[in-house]
Amino acid sequence: MIRKYSTTLHGHRTSFSLEPAFHDELKAIAGERGQPLAALLREIDDARGVEGNLSSALRLFVLDWLKRKLDAEPVS
Repeated sequence: MIRKYSTTLHGHRTSFSLEPAFHDELKAIAGERGQPLAALLREIDDARGVEGNLSSALRLFVLDWLKRKLDAEPVS
């Protein structure tokens, strides 16, 4: 089920819709990087450009992060 989340980006309130699993993964990524979730959301928002929406950009970021992490793991 998709949930709506709210945050402040560059002084403006905005919301995005995500499945809780994606939101949980974003929190885990922020923790792994040693930064607040809000900082990670700002970074993703700044990188997405004008095309696409924030929710899609967040999902794609999580997918890319997990794929790179999997590719970096040694094969046993």
